[in-house]
Amino acid sequence: MSGPLEDVLVVDLSRALAGPHATQMLGDLGARVIKVEAPGHGDDTRGWGPPFVGEPDARQSTYFLSTNRNKESIALDLKADADRDVLLRLVDRADVLVENFRTGVLERLGLGIESLQERNPRLVVLSITGFGHDGPEGGRAGYDQIAQGEAGLMSLTGSGPEDPQRVGVPIADLLSGMYGAYGVLAALHERERTGVGTVVRTSLLAAVVGVHAFQGTRWTVAGEVGRAQGNHHPSISPYGLFRCRDGAVQIALGSEGLWRRFCEGFGLDPAVEGLASNPERVAHRDRVIAVVEEAFADWDAEPLLARLAEVGVPAGKVRSLDEVYTWDQALSQGLTIGVDHSTLGPVTLPGPPLRFFGAGGDEVTRRDHGAPPVLDEHGRAIREWLDEDG
Repeated sequence: MSGPLEDVLVVDLSRALAGPHATQMLGDLGARVIKVEAPGHGDDTRGWGPPFVGEPDARQSTYFLSTNRNKESIALDLKADADRDVLLRLVDRADVLVENFRTGVLERLGLGIESLQERNPRLVVLSITGFGHDGPEGGRAGYDQIAQGEAGLMSLTGSGPEDPQRVGVPIADLLSGMYGAYGVLAALHERERTGVGTVVRTSLLAAVVGVHAFQGTRWTVAGEVGRAQGNHHPSISPYGLFRCRDGAVQIALGSEGLWRRFCEGFGLDPAVEGLASNPERVAHRDRVIAVVEEAFADWDAEPLLARLAEVGVPAGKVRSLDEVYTWDQALSQGLTIGVDHSTLGPVTLPGPPLRFFGAGGDEVTRRDHGAPPVLDEHGRAIREWLDEDG
């Protein structure tokens, strides 16, 4: 199986991470993704490092490798008439076009979205910006960490209110890419009914606000402003990271039944004064932490995790990435893939997070993933295809 989107052609004008993540998701699902890059240097992320891998004259950025699998690369100078003509011929055949230029850039290149859809009325366009394409700050450049701060995420992340921290991956970029891909799939489905493509817009700002979840309604409904409070949940207790004799473990007691089970398993009174219900435990979180860590004080992490599993309490460790990528459970879920890169040879990449199963229960997940391309790797072949196709 090559994927449920095997009949979809995506022209990817985006760079860095938000747009490329969206197109990588579409490519994982089988779409043919043609990545249009600037001649000479290509996508900005080709230069983001270290780490780089490969020979000095053909080194590859691991950042670029993380978000460009299942794509073809063609180098086009969009200010040059001949190259712009190649792009327009691609647009004529495309189902989807993805761009994350600042507002107005495409128009200045003579490639405004309206004119592209006039050429190809079935074209679905995904446009990702930093703060939205309109509004009083619609023209602002969008970078992940700035968006994390502006959209409130950093105020919720860190050891405390005076210690705002960014998430350890560019989550605003990744989320906007995910929302963008989700919007594209909806637009393609709608096109089957209407015969006409639409424009899907999202932004780093919108994507982060879109995942505020209970922290959002905590303010909009209850009038409370959430603040960073480290590794403990603001609305459930105990739920977080707790020290033991040789390290720490995480537990998640999301119900009163789990709290009683935990107490019985570790010899605690479940009706400890002031800690009988979740609202009481949240209100006295420091005391709960002290009670739990006292119960864990004589346990090493591994036997403690085994005991928690025996008791039936959800628990886990904090793994480093090298541990994650060698963990049998992660490997069993297909979370790494092997590809044959044109200059690096066989390499292992993080894989798609989706699996597909047929009606009979047999897995039909795509296996033939393509390596991230070197710059203009497919330029000649794409031009020949366009000529053959008229």
